[in-house]
Amino acid sequence: MEPLEITIGKYLRHWGLKLALAESCTGGLVADRITNISGSSDYFLGGIVAYAYEAKVALLGVSWDTLHEHGAVSRETVIEMAQGARIVLGADLALSVSGIAGPGGGLPGKPVGYTWLGLSTSEGDWARNFTWTGDRIANKAASADAALQFLLDYLKKSA
Repeated sequence: MEPLEITIGKYLRHWGLKLALAESCTGGLVADRITNISGSSDYFLGGIVAYAYEAKVALLGVSWDTLHEHGAVSRETVIEMAQGARIVLGADLALSVSGIAGPGGGLPGKPVGYTWLGLSTSEGDWARNFTWTGDRIANKAASADAALQFLLDYLKKSA
């Protein structure tokens, strides 16, 4: 089976679409996988790793109100992160990731491994939620895999 990032690249290139990323808990892992593919500059504009609240606000335009009301790991925040990346980088679609990789940081209702993904396109915005059960590295990898699968699912449905 072909790696997700290769298949995604084929769809993006075929449709002439440009991708942007906004990553938090994955720390650039999704961008790393996308850029492992030769020729990815044809469709990948760039990514923003916005880990702290201040970076999410300054670089992606996430609202302080959203962060204070819902937290960094929320549907509302990942939607605003994806929208911000799409606008700032001038992309057709943007993918975002925010989660609690662990081993610390878990909260009531938001345990270690709790992760939200966001996708923003001209057609609308969507989000998906997961709770991983691995260690920090495994949770980051699972989040990157799920983000790429989310994007591929959208591209296949739109094809």
